[in-house]
Amino acid sequence: MQPRAWLLAFILTFAASVLRADAVKDREGAVRGDRARMENDARWIYNDVDRGFAEAKRTGRPLLVVLRCVPCLSCVGLDAQVLTEPGLAPLLDQFVCVRLINANAIDLARFQFDYDLSFSTLFFNADGTLYGRYGSWTHQADPEARETIGYRRALEAALETHRGYPANRTGLERKQGGPTPFRTPVEIPALAGRYGRELNWGGEVVKSCVHCHQVGEAFRAYYRDRGEKVPLERIYPMPAPETVGLSLAPDHVARIASVVSGSPAARAGFQPGDDVVALDGQHLISVADFAWALHQAPEAAKLPAVVRRAGAEMVLTLELPAGWRIRTDISKRVGTWSMRAMALGGLVLTELGAEESARRGLAAEGMALLVKGMGQFNKHGAAKKAGFLKDDVVVRVGEFGARMGEGELIGRILQSTRPGGSLDVEVLRGAERMRLSLPMQ
Repeated sequence: MQPRAWLLAFILTFAASVLRADAVKDREGAVRGDRARMENDARWIYNDVDRGFAEAKRTGRPLLVVLRCVPCLSCVGLDAQVLTEPGLAPLLDQFVCVRLINANAIDLARFQFDYDLSFSTLFFNADGTLYGRYGSWTHQADPEARETIGYRRALEAALETHRGYPANRTGLERKQGGPTPFRTPVEIPALAGRYGRELNWGGEVVKSCVHCHQVGEAFRAYYRDRGEKVPLERIYPMPAPETVGLSLAPDHVARIASVVSGSPAARAGFQPGDDVVALDGQHLISVADFAWALHQAPEAAKLPAVVRRAGAEMVLTLELPAGWRIRTDISKRVGTWSMRAMALGGLVLTELGAEESARRGLAAEGMALLVKGMGQFNKHGAAKKAGFLKDDVVVRVGEFGARMGEGELIGRILQSTRPGGSLDVEVLRGAERMRLSLPMQ
């Protein structure tokens, strides 16, 4: 068997068995097995970022840090390919590579990325300057997806950025993370006292691990528990390019695949086939970099974009209207589950289409959110306890009665309410309209 082939075979066999079960049953075994296979790997430094930075400084190579939630099914195919694909080896060998499997003690001012992904990569200079981010929602949605061309493009672009450093420092300034209320995740109140800086390898290691998605959840709980508005960028982190009306091809750094007519992207003049070189002064190395530029943008802004079209570069202006961020689709994010408890008492809502709304006698411009599911226990069971039922149609929540999706409703509620109160909700149950009280948590 070729070198690393045994590792690929193990990962894919493990993934297949897990997929059939729809869950990782032996989470402890998965984490301990990963450590046993990787802690003495010739390429990967295991779970030690400080050592990675020291090695990058010693060698002059850029630092690549993979953050991987091992028990999570998502991205398992991509993870396997990054660890074993021979074609990636010549690129990876130009980096100092770190595999980080928990977020307990990461520097939150430095490690700012899409916490809802189970596989992310950040590229650094040894001095701590961030070159860019990589994260794939394609792989997050499909555990069996193993395409690495987008990852390859990000590696190549990060190496090119490293070769141009420090002359290109200006184009990297807005890629850097900013100040945070806490230095590490285990200092955030929702996590403090429950987790330590180090994993408990002598006991139940999984229970000692802070997963990346818990970081975003803990930040939202911090603001909510203080009776403050949850910042919109915490509710709608790392907005997808689709939020502004364009899709990026997964096999390029940032090539436009399609543009939605009438969208902000269309009004700016973006066209399919354009390569977005920079957005808001930030040189892009991946789709995740595009999302980061949107993540940092204010609620109404004009972002300059450098695009390459037919071999020539031009500057377009992406104008973001007021309220653009709140229309981000967050329905499939793991972090949305905790927000459903805060804002919806555990309801899971989906918007009815125009035809179905009309069939039920609902106005086209009015709210029509079907209760397709709900939590059963603790805070996620609050709506059930309040009398909501599956297949109810929510037509008004407090002052909100206009047509909107679940994500927008969550954001508006978290911006306008505080824990301890309640909202009057009107639902359509069959042919009868009813009023219920939804507790705010």
